[in-house]
Amino acid sequence: MSLNSPMVPNSKTYCSNEYGKLKKVVVVSPENMQINEIINETQKHFLDDNINIDKAVLQHEKFVDTLEKNGAEVIHLQPSLEFNEQVFTRDIGFTIHDQFFVSSMNTDVRRGEVETLKKWLDENGVPYSEFLHSIEGGDVLVDGDDIWIGVSGRTNQLAIQSLRNQLTPYTVHELPLREDILHLDCVFTIISSEWAIVYPPAFSKEDLKTIKSHYNIITVTDKEQFQMGPNVLAIGDEKIISLIQHTSLNKRMKAKGFEVIELDLSEIIKSGGSFRCCTLPLIRE
Repeated sequence: MSLNSPMVPNSKTYCSNEYGKLKKVVVVSPENMQINEIINETQKHFLDDNINIDKAVLQHEKFVDTLEKNGAEVIHLQPSLEFNEQVFTRDIGFTIHDQFFVSSMNTDVRRGEVETLKKWLDENGVPYSEFLHSIEGGDVLVDGDDIWIGVSGRTNQLAIQSLRNQLTPYTVHELPLREDILHLDCVFTIISSEWAIVYPPAFSKEDLKTIKSHYNIITVTDKEQFQMGPNVLAIGDEKIISLIQHTSLNKRMKAKGFEVIELDLSEIIKSGGSFRCCTLPLIRE
């Protein structure tokens, strides 16, 4: 057994895929959320219908409660007034097998979030690596020997090459995204060893073919993609947390044998992220 296996009590971080049993995860309450500096297409749409904080906090609390009821230890980082995107903890770091990486954020409004994370990592003795070039966790998906990375406005090829150099045992797949797509997990989410949710127009024909060579896919429509349909969270045991509003998508997942836990996150998705975006997994088994 590897010393970094999640079965070893002293293991600090371990995620070998996107769908194993979620055991330890980092979140931040959305109590300081607001859209005041447009940094993605979704926010542009909701600028005049800004976020109801009380509603967002209640929705987030119900989500956290669901994670805990399903066996996850939930770590809450301190929310800061100046960080209004802090609820999206997925972006500030990522776990690849037994290594933890701190992201290099591409927007000024989000760089301070990383310092809050690093403070917690240092206080809890969690080792980590950092990047010189832009890379965000929403662009990184892990499944065994395959690491899928979106080339986006937030993640560049210099950072990907740096990551590739540190992950020599694994295959790193680069997936250039359509310009208006924020992160890879807005258009591609792996929900089991066999299935993925995909928004095909985000990818080149060649890249879509590569994805299909690894997974059976559940495709989403333009409307479902805009409303963060692919950004579900697999929590293990074939359970998927998905937006209650996505009745058709949820039905399609259920038809493939998944148990879909339907929750409302409608206030938080106004800022361009959903369940996967709101979680930073440290340990999956």
